Amino acid sequence: MLHRVCRITSFQIVGRYTLRVQFNDGSEQTIDFELVLYGQMYGPLRDVAMFNQVQIDPEVQTLVWPNGADFDPATLHDWLELGEAFAERARQR
Repeated sequence: MLHRVCRITSFQIVGRYTLRVQFNDGSEQTIDFELVLYGQMYGPLRDVAMFNQVQIDPEVQTLVWPNGADFDPATLHDWLELGEAFAERARQR
């Protein structure tokens, strides 16, 4: 079984809690993170100033924030299919 390795190559902040994310396979996703910003790790990102401090971790090439929050780049790559389930789990915490 092949495991696809997704890496984030760049991103742009395009709105409140929304990023356009480009991947190493040439694809991109525009992701509104608002529905997943709950809980101890992601809740602090509701502060827009904190959310906008997002960076790409140079080692694992995914999105990271100063409080240690991050997302699996494969999840972000497949956000259209996985985002709703991720949001549901986030709301339950």
